[in-house]
Amino acid sequence: MKLDILSLSLPDVKRIRTTRIADVRGYFSETYVHRDFVASGIVEKFVQDNQSFSAAAGTVRGLHFQIPPFAQAKLVRVLRGRILDVVVDLRRASAGFGKHLTIELSADDGDQLFVPVGFAHGFCTMASNTEVFYKVDNVYSSAHDRGLNWADPALGIDWPVNESRAILSEKDRALPVLTALPDYF
Repeated sequence: MKLDILSLSLPDVKRIRTTRIADVRGYFSETYVHRDFVASGIVEKFVQDNQSFSAAAGTVRGLHFQIPPFAQAKLVRVLRGRILDVVVDLRRASAGFGKHLTIELSADDGDQLFVPVGFAHGFCTMASNTEVFYKVDNVYSSAHDRGLNWADPALGIDWPVNESRAILSEKDRALPVLTALPDYF
């Protein structure tokens, strides 16, 4: 598999482009081959796959993370639709602490986003009937599940939907702001 790994503005977060072989039927792509990812420097071994479906554009999921010992790295891709994907660096010792990056991912481009441990992750759907698929390198643990408020003004994230029109779970709406988070990472 040919991987094109692109570094982004936050250390260790990577955009991954895989080769698509297209013909009259459509295309074929190997989206994950462990040895190829390891050879490219992404050594995490993914142990769980997750998929979400959002019916409406403007649905926000996140910003989520798990704390040690169940912290998770993620490999995210869009199966249908389009999202604005957002990560926030929560690593206190990092020069990027509290900074975020946004990246658009779509089923059309097939790109993936690698999110290492120590980052909050979330997204906003930019199309109806959007499906997102992601691999994680640790199992889900409700006791270690945490989050960061998506609309924290201190983060300065330019979401494609305003706060009054965003569709969120009550849990996500009540998440704390960055200054209220303990030192998890």
